[in-house]
Amino acid sequence: MSTFSIFLVLITIVCFLLIVVIMVQNPKGGGLSSTIGGSQMLGGVQKTTDFLDKSTWTLATILIVLILLSSLSFTGALSDNDSKIIEQTGTAVPATATPASPVQNTPAETNPAK
Repeated sequence: MSTFSIFLVLITIVCFLLIVVIMVQNPKGGGLSSTIGGSQMLGGVQKTTDFLDKSTWTLATILIVLILLSSLSFTGALSDNDSKIIEQTGTAVPATATPASPVQNTPAETNPAK
């Protein structure tokens, strides 16, 4: 299992947790937290909104860090470097000769003799 795959699994887990935490929050009287009993169901914690707010910001920060680290660990092994189109365009470019400089026709001088 490559490092990139490990990061993908971690990013998926953090995304799922972030979705759950956001859905549980109680924005202005609605949300899932009101249906499960609010702060009384969550182990008697009085400051549930502070905990959910801090966990949302923490999970969002972890998600951003994981995405940045996964982009650094990506080696491009999954990309198609052996493309036949790239090979054809690399070999099919003909060597063009430099064109000869065009002949410039200058009009004959029309100075009358003085």
